Amino acid sequence: MQWTLFLVAFLWTASHSTAEDRPRLVLDSQAAMLVVDLGGGSISDFHLKSNPLNPLQWDSWSFGDTPDQAPPIEPRSMGHFLCLDRWGPATEAEQAHGMGWHGEATRVWWTVDEDARTEDGHLVAQMSAELPLAGLKVSRSIRMDQDQAVFAVAEAVTNTRHLGRVYNIVQHPTIGPPFLDESTRVDANGTRGFMQETPMPTPEDPEVHWPSALKKDGTEVDIRHLTDDASPAVVSYIIEEEYGWTTAINASKGLLIGYIWPEEEYPWFDAWRHVRDGKPFARGLEFGTTGLHQPSPVLLEKGQIFGRYLFHYIDADETQIFTYANFLMEIPPDFAGVADVGYADGQLVVREDGSQSRELTMEAGDLFEW
Repeated sequence: MQWTLFLVAFLWTASHSTAEDRPRLVLDSQAAMLVVDLGGGSISDFHLKSNPLNPLQWDSWSFGDTPDQAPPIEPRSMGHFLCLDRWGPATEAEQAHGMGWHGEATRVWWTVDEDARTEDGHLVAQMSAELPLAGLKVSRSIRMDQDQAVFAVAEAVTNTRHLGRVYNIVQHPTIGPPFLDESTRVDANGTRGFMQETPMPTPEDPEVHWPSALKKDGTEVDIRHLTDDASPAVVSYIIEEEYGWTTAINASKGLLIGYIWPEEEYPWFDAWRHVRDGKPFARGLEFGTTGLHQPSPVLLEKGQIFGRYLFHYIDADETQIFTYANFLMEIPPDFAGVADVGYADGQLVVREDGSQSRELTMEAGDLFEW
């Protein structure tokens, strides 16, 4: 079995970059290729060897003022990025000290602590980042199957300061064109939900249930689909099973991307949708420790929604570990969508929605044992 690690040297003398000249970690197996950008730690590419289409083809640079220009070589969010120590905005005072949207993890350079190596049929690697404003360190372990298109991640968050604090950690997988188009369908096992645009102090009123959401005028929306109208833009749902999961399919392109995670670690699923020029431009398949897109004082005052906390607490010198797995599957052109994702005895089973109810299986191994 062949594997490759590429760690491209920093190009400090260059002012702009392409994907090829940014420092990155590449794990290359028989089944798939995984690319992690070290300028922010984003998973920028995960694609099958049999299908070069990257569902995570998205870059925050495209939301800037000069999207047509080559971006500078500096940290930024791409594809699947990590929101740490927050999901959403900082307070005005925190912003004055340099804290940005979604925290620091995508604003710092990550280091490779352990180069990729083979271990028990997997490629394994470790990387980390220091978040000086937040007073946190995050260490990421990656374990990628050599024969199946699946990898598992464990992220250890350590409080490096002498006092405890509240924080949040949210995974922000983002799919974009060409995988994302009007035919793309997103499924998840969320249940009770609410629209982020509903005013405080009771954003959970009205309550909705997956896959339904409501526009401001009360029009019901099926959140699984996106065409030319992204309203409501962000809807958050709780998970009420042992494992949370979400999938996105593009049947015409024969591809499914999926995530699965322990509910006790990530009890929220957050669905973000964005349209540009009347077409789907981005979808966030987000899961994490909070479902309210507000600064910390608001989270503390609100406390819980639907019996789920809106923040985490980490004590001085404490380390907390969070895990998830990401997988790809080929699907037939008439695949209707996903009704359920099961995981037991090391096997992932994806059951199709609708009358055909076909099953896709993958021998994934131990995804959450580290």
